[in-house]
Amino acid sequence: MRVWRYGDNVNTDMLFPGKYTYTCSTPEEIIPHLLEDLDPSFSKNVKKGDIILAGKNFGCGSSREQPVVGLKAVGVKAVIAESFARIFYRAAINQGLVLIECPQAVKAYREGSEIKVDIDAGEIVVGDKTFTFPRLPREITAIRDAGGLLAYTRKKLEAREKLKE
Repeated sequence: MRVWRYGDNVNTDMLFPGKYTYTCSTPEEIIPHLLEDLDPSFSKNVKKGDIILAGKNFGCGSSREQPVVGLKAVGVKAVIAESFARIFYRAAINQGLVLIECPQAVKAYREGSEIKVDIDAGEIVVGDKTFTFPRLPREITAIRDAGGLLAYTRKKLEAREKLKE
């Protein structure tokens, strides 16, 4: 697992350049352009299970879904930030991407520190320090586990249909 560290006010244009908004819609089209203006090495080197650490207001800017779709598609385990832009936070729920607001963990991290995240327990370990965060609400966990809001809704509808039979 690798940690990718970024600062404050990382906006959606930095995460996915706006010039591709109307030409890239599938994960395969989005991934090569993830963070290309902020960190050109990201899309080539990110691995499933990697974590992003960031400062305040991560995901500010426009309401495009591509940044979240791309981060989810490459397998980012979680984005841990001091704070998130509201619209980005909602987009992440819709896609099943885990966002954790834990300023103390972000500030404690130093380059090369070992970091472990237990999303279900609500714990982040940075070096020898443990930080807690509120566990995800049951519905958000169900959306994450289903693979996003659309998949979650489909499962619920299928379950209702089976009950009618």
